[in-house]
Amino acid sequence: MTSGQGTGAAPASRGTALVTGTSTGIGRVLCEHLLASGYNVLALARRATPLTHPRLTHVNVDLTDRAATAEAARRLATQHAITTVVHNAGSIRPALLPDVSPGDLDTLTALHLGSAITLVQAALPAMRATRFGRIVLIGSRGALGLATRSAYAATKAGMVGLARTWALELAADGITANVVAPGPIRGTEMFHEVVPAESEREKKLAAAIPVQRLGTPQDVARAVDFFVDPAAGFVTGQVLYVCGGASVGTITI
Repeated sequence: MTSGQGTGAAPASRGTALVTGTSTGIGRVLCEHLLASGYNVLALARRATPLTHPRLTHVNVDLTDRAATAEAARRLATQHAITTVVHNAGSIRPALLPDVSPGDLDTLTALHLGSAITLVQAALPAMRATRFGRIVLIGSRGALGLATRSAYAATKAGMVGLARTWALELAADGITANVVAPGPIRGTEMFHEVVPAESEREKKLAAAIPVQRLGTPQDVARAVDFFVDPAAGFVTGQVLYVCGGASVGTITI
């Protein structure tokens, strides 16, 4: 579903959602789904999403820059009552163990974990004031272990710790925190930086997945749709793998 589809009256507003990593791939589709569901969307990315919509606001920010992230979070929380946060921005920095650099680990820690904390902290007063909030962190099947993913897997696994901790701390305020953990998702920059589109490697990977295909951004967005739904208040602290069964066994990229 994309913004502007369908007929009849526009959906009633569900409030304001902040989404990160929105310029392409999963993030762009997340914005489309949230707009179609009636949200005002704050789209945070280093590059503006190509989407245009009267309820969409572009915010250019590098989430690896702690000071810039904190300033953007402060400003947005002052201007908007944010009650939904979907942290999708990510990077891989693949390297075998002997080549993993402290810089890569620091960058991915800031991006995957630090910015999540900063953005949710900024949104928390509005969530508590309305006694409603939805936090969804986009993790990865790679957090279960994958060659060349030391820094990536460690920081994505850290997202699970954040969500489970926040689920306990925030439940009494009507706020849920969950993780959607995608497997290989074609049509995203991160995936195709590692696996060229239409390559033999891509075909072999698809064949190795139990459902015999790669995922799509729409698959991930549908899982996020469930977690952000106001009716999903009894589900918190959970990890949903959107991976075609890859989390049950092993895959090779």
